[in-house]
Amino acid sequence: MAGSSLFALLDDIATLLDDISLMSKVAAKKSASVLSDDLAVNAEQVTGMKADRELPVVWAVFKGSLRNKAILVPCALVLNALLPAAVHWLLMIGGAYLCYEGFEAIKDKLTASRDDGAGQPKKTKPKTPEELASYEKRKIAGAVRTDFILSAEIIVITLNIVTDAPMLQQVLTLALIAVVMTVGVYGFVAGIVRLDDAGLILQKSKATGTWGAVVRTVGGWLLSAAPKLMKALSWIGTVAMFLVGGAFITEGIEPIRHFAEELVEGVGAWETVANLGIHCLVGALVGMVAMFIVKGITAISGRAST
Repeated sequence: MAGSSLFALLDDIATLLDDISLMSKVAAKKSASVLSDDLAVNAEQVTGMKADRELPVVWAVFKGSLRNKAILVPCALVLNALLPAAVHWLLMIGGAYLCYEGFEAIKDKLTASRDDGAGQPKKTKPKTPEELASYEKRKIAGAVRTDFILSAEIIVITLNIVTDAPMLQQVLTLALIAVVMTVGVYGFVAGIVRLDDAGLILQKSKATGTWGAVVRTVGGWLLSAAPKLMKALSWIGTVAMFLVGGAFITEGIEPIRHFAEELVEGVGAWETVANLGIHCLVGALVGMVAMFIVKGITAISGRAST
């Protein structure tokens, strides 16, 4: 009797794990587009650090991302059970924040480029240990804030897939996705920011013959490509903020969603590209409006305090 009960329990556990695995695969596939944006944004967020501080910064953001998901998973489950509409509106607020951050980043890039062209002195880079530590903390805090919004979308996408499953399956699937996505994203980001080191190691290879020449050539390519890749990621990450934030706004506001659907109707194979363009445009417009609102509030509060 006890033996049959044990086998029944093991069978239930196996079924549960199989269901969790299946739902996790579906969730990972559904959130693949967000994951690519997450990679670009987070790689962009940790650029500009000293070489010996890149991995510690990635590690700090990784731990912050795990904390984010430890907060998001239970909150998403509770809100979805008690007040499902709140999840929708919180995502839209997060999307608006991403758009604002993206527009601010573009404004800063264009301002810096214009100042360089006009011969204006460049901003002084942090030099003292105190300045470097403060700069590092700001970069980490900004990356963790951005990760919070992107993680929220991944959690909500997963929650929509498992919403009809038993509570235990929901919790375990969300936890699995949270851990796997975080390890995957920041493992990849760590590889990107240390690409130049990999190139240097290959370039200094002592291998002989044709194989040695190939290895050193690849190392040279990596060394040459690394700074260009990091510069490109700076812009790709900014555009990704508009894409994710614009998607939140477009999908969350019904008239905008219907208008977007009408615009892309009939474009055939270009529908995905058209949708991305609309999300990016909506994100840029929302970011611009959000920036003007923030600047206006700041100006009014500044006058009121004087």
